[in-house]
Amino acid sequence: MEVLKLTTKTDESGCLNLNIPTHLEAAEVNVVIVVNPVSSVQKPIFKYDFSDLVGQLNWQGNAVTMQRNLRNEW
Repeated sequence: MEVLKLTTKTDESGCLNLNIPTHLEAAEVNVVIVVNPVSSVQKPIFKYDFSDLVGQLNWQGNAVTMQRNLRNEW
């Protein structure tokens, strides 16, 4: 079994013509074709900058004690 990947063009009528040489002798073969359009324009990858939402808490005291105090208020 061979896996071949190539990029080619279709003609004006949308037909795809393939002429692929193989090392096989004259025989019956199975062929699987996946047609995936190639975009000439790359989609820009936008990554949001979360730096304006990120911060750091400078905690004074024991966080566990404060959590227990808040819980006891319920």
